[in-house]
Amino acid sequence: MDHLDRPYRSVLYIPASNERALEKAQTLAADAIIFDLEDAVAPDEKESARQSLARRLREADYGPRLRVVRINALDTKWGRADAECFADSNADAILLPKVNGADDVDELAAIVPAIPLWAMMETPLGVLNAPEIAAHGRLAGFVMGTNDLAKDINCRPDPMRLPLVTALQTCLLAARAHGVIAVDGVYNAFRDEEGLRRECRQGRDFGFDGKTLIHPAQIAIANEIFSPDEGEIELAKRQIAAFEEAGREGKGVAVLDGRIVENLHVEAARRLLARAKAILAMKGEGG
Repeated sequence: MDHLDRPYRSVLYIPASNERALEKAQTLAADAIIFDLEDAVAPDEKESARQSLARRLREADYGPRLRVVRINALDTKWGRADAECFADSNADAILLPKVNGADDVDELAAIVPAIPLWAMMETPLGVLNAPEIAAHGRLAGFVMGTNDLAKDINCRPDPMRLPLVTALQTCLLAARAHGVIAVDGVYNAFRDEEGLRRECRQGRDFGFDGKTLIHPAQIAIANEIFSPDEGEIELAKRQIAAFEEAGREGKGVAVLDGRIVENLHVEAARRLLARAKAILAMKGEGG
């Protein structure tokens, strides 16, 4: 499945040092797993976590779940060894933290020649350089690092994330301009279901492909909100049918429920149906 066609509704961080969590991740309904060697692993455990994760990815079956390895930054004493370890692995993507510009992606690409590269967008400079990062020929995905970004901006917590809106939309625009996946940042209060729903709806409405998560309890809500519902699917089918009927009558637009339906609406409808089909296929493969 092409990286743009598959679902990314729920992208769960798993500490690479936690054997029990690594095993449990094989059965979770997440669309993607980020195996984290960076923030979630203590310095004295990083080398053993790297070897443990490499073995786990060779031996374990994660089904249709996308396997993303977040390495340590390349300017740390672990980053290069992380990149070299997974350069020839069966990981689906390598995620680089603290990306400030396309040069950072160049450095990783020189170590990892074939596996798709993803970038953590979590610094002010990275956000300002988002277009050139997204344009990099090896770059396939953006992950918003909203916690680090908020710290660097020195903004205050806001339930609607108003201080972060410019950064979120800047990265999203860059991603869409260059065919790059864009996944929203985490919601820290993992027991606050209503807060998670609110932030998932906001991220979905902005246009993100899904949400990064810090706890398995968040998966069901992210999957629900980032999935087309039955009403949306039915409307998409009706829009396509109405437009095709108008075309047979020699008309360039259709009218459905008192609203104009143009080609742009049909394109969006077809994308929605393709996303719904990909989600069903994911479930069929054990997701």
